[in-house]
Amino acid sequence: MVTLPLAGLELSRLEPSRWEAIEDWPWLGHPLLNATRSRKVCMTCHWFRHHAAPGGIPVLTCQLHQGLLAHGDHLTHRCSGWTDDLHRQRGWAPEVA
Repeated sequence: MVTLPLAGLELSRLEPSRWEAIEDWPWLGHPLLNATRSRKVCMTCHWFRHHAAPGGIPVLTCQLHQGLLAHGDHLTHRCSGWTDDLHRQRGWAPEVA
């Protein structure tokens, strides 16, 4: 089984209390999420995360709102807090002053 990183940590190695906290997040939907036809959707947002829950089930989350996203909504919806990822904001390897 391949585990995907969650903010630099592997979810399968997180302590159970940490995973339960994410699992208990509320589901996000209307009126917070609005349908959109642009590239500005949850999946392209800086705050979007995906990882494998115990049992290998993919879980989609918004770190900004600390909520779960229904499969499919991450491709067709966004909230007013949408932010471009840091790679697009600052470039691949920005100079440090």
